[in-house]
Amino acid sequence: MIPAHFIAIAIGMVLDRLIGDPQSWPHPVKWIGTSIGNLTKLLNRGRLRTMKGALLWLIIVGVTFALVLWLVSFAYRLNVFVGITVEALLIAAGLAQKSLQDATLAVYTPLEAGDLPEAREKLSWIVGRDTDKLNSAEISRATIETVSENTSDGITAPLFWAFLLGAPGLWLYKAVNTLDSMVGYKDERYEQFGKVSAHMDDLLNVIPSRISGLLLLLFSANEGGRPLGKRIGGWLRDAKRHPSPNSGYLEAATAWQLDIQLGGKNTYRGKVSQRAKMGPPSSSKITAAHIRSSIRQMHWVSWTFWLLFTVIGVMMYAIA
Repeated sequence: MIPAHFIAIAIGMVLDRLIGDPQSWPHPVKWIGTSIGNLTKLLNRGRLRTMKGALLWLIIVGVTFALVLWLVSFAYRLNVFVGITVEALLIAAGLAQKSLQDATLAVYTPLEAGDLPEAREKLSWIVGRDTDKLNSAEISRATIETVSENTSDGITAPLFWAFLLGAPGLWLYKAVNTLDSMVGYKDERYEQFGKVSAHMDDLLNVIPSRISGLLLLLFSANEGGRPLGKRIGGWLRDAKRHPSPNSGYLEAATAWQLDIQLGGKNTYRGKVSQRAKMGPPSSSKITAAHIRSSIRQMHWVSWTFWLLFTVIGVMMYAIA
């Protein structure tokens, strides 16, 4: 018999793909974010900021995991069908297939129509870099990089922890990821306070990011026609050039699979950041059409990742 939380994951995947995160619905990430903000104002001051940041991490992650564990356990005690329903809804709320697709298409649509000001504005909603002076190719590159990075952060990494620990594991990961996005910066305000949050987010993404990158190379469309061995070699080499220990494994795979180069010059609050380029040197020019391709890649990786871990999990359960 298939474990109940595997059924909940499958239902959650379908719900997220079809419905996503309606804006009128309450979302746990908003509650987590509010709690982080309030505790940060209280703790991020004075001495021992690294220890205070670790305390923040323990409180947010511990409380989130405990609350979801209690809710799911209570639901399963009532009835297995109630348990599956509650867990599926929690899993769907923690995934980002449709929301990532919608945010990406919001940039693609005006860009394809030649409305650069509108495309820049919509892009500014989903990236941290300055967008006001980007041309069409730069807008496309920024969008593709965002889709690539968030394929792991928003879909396959939460799935990985859901397979290991059910909905409590998924929301443990979401709490860690939200902490990193809010305090995991290397600036004067957060460098010490957010150190634990940043390191733990990196740690929890190590396995899913690498598996996701490999699945992307194996199962999404190979638009450059290069042999698999060359693409894998280029992927492994280029991924290490990214400043993030994990994001490069998705971005490099995307670049090699789409036959484009990612990375290069970015500007953050007027400050230029030059990142190493990833992808084949003799590559195609980036166009808006590649944004569509990156969305297809995201869906291929999401579902092959789900299928892979479902098969592994069912086999392990059968053997046990």
